[in-house]
Amino acid sequence: MDERDRVDGRDECRVLVLQGGGALGAYQAGVAEAMEDAALSPDWVAGISIGAINAALIAGNPPGRRVERLQAFWDKVSSGITVSPWWPGEQAREVFNAWSAAFGALAGVPGFFTPRVPPAPLYPAGAHQALSYYDTAPLRQTLTELIDFDRINARATRLSVGAVNIRTGNFVYFDNHRERIGPEHIMASGALPPGFPPVEIDGELYWDGGIVSNTPLQFVLDEERIRDLAVFQVDLFSARGPLPRTLSEAAEREKDIRFSSRTRLNTNDQIEIFKAKTAFRRLYDKLPPALRQDPDVAFLAEVSHQNAVTILQLIYRAKNYESDAKDYEFSRTTMLEHWKAGRNDVRRSLRHRRWIERCRPDLGVTVFDLTRDARD
Repeated sequence: MDERDRVDGRDECRVLVLQGGGALGAYQAGVAEAMEDAALSPDWVAGISIGAINAALIAGNPPGRRVERLQAFWDKVSSGITVSPWWPGEQAREVFNAWSAAFGALAGVPGFFTPRVPPAPLYPAGAHQALSYYDTAPLRQTLTELIDFDRINARATRLSVGAVNIRTGNFVYFDNHRERIGPEHIMASGALPPGFPPVEIDGELYWDGGIVSNTPLQFVLDEERIRDLAVFQVDLFSARGPLPRTLSEAAEREKDIRFSSRTRLNTNDQIEIFKAKTAFRRLYDKLPPALRQDPDVAFLAEVSHQNAVTILQLIYRAKNYESDAKDYEFSRTTMLEHWKAGRNDVRRSLRHRRWIERCRPDLGVTVFDLTRDARD
């Protein structure tokens, strides 16, 4: 590859794309810490569910304070169980994690959600409280304390969060380049039923965006077709995995498949779009001047600009002792493990030769997954 095609990052829009995944979101915080250490602050952060919360913590604080605020959030939500497993070994850890997840489901998570009292089935049909097992009022208070929404709405960093309109079933993105963002928009993106209640915004009720798509990747690729993109795609569920052997493993594998990002599908779509743009531009060069003035031709010429997309995939790969409850197991021990895994995966990727020597993609898009076989 010619040296002039080498990517130096100066002409790219750096985007951090954060998937939903509950307690696994501490992995994303570790990614954010490592990116800040490497002076790779994102220009744009897009998230779904817990990814929306982490995205708002990043966009709603200046560089230099983001890691501190992420740490404050994850310390708070993991403060319910700060003890460690009582004895070593994966079997003991599996028991500990199962107990921790059950405790959180029964007692709630500090700064995040509490069980409804009385429980939802005791409320009359149509009551707001009848729609969820938990109350997320603590999350609103936490977001207000840790996020500067004035900074978000000053657009220093672009923020996009996805939710689903309950009435229409349509996927919606709330974006600070289009509207003012408040705590309710972040909460709507993470309102996963039937655990969490819907959130009302401008007279409409919204649920968690992960119901339709658990990653904002396609939204980012559709939104920006002019500037080159360097996308840090952080996935909390792996699309690849072993065949299950038990009911518990089957439940975990089903959840992984359902909530994985489908990055390869999005990538293949982008390659086809790139080929179509290239074909049109070749055709455009063959057209006589009179036809080039046709409104349809002019429109196609405008939208056929070819931007390059580089995706660095960072995928959390679950430990053997984790189960289908891994996304609601909020113990301090597990949170620290997830955070460390995210930080290490970024550091390992950034020092990889393939990333250092990357060039502008010939086919418009390229994907790097540089930690798949890592063991350290």
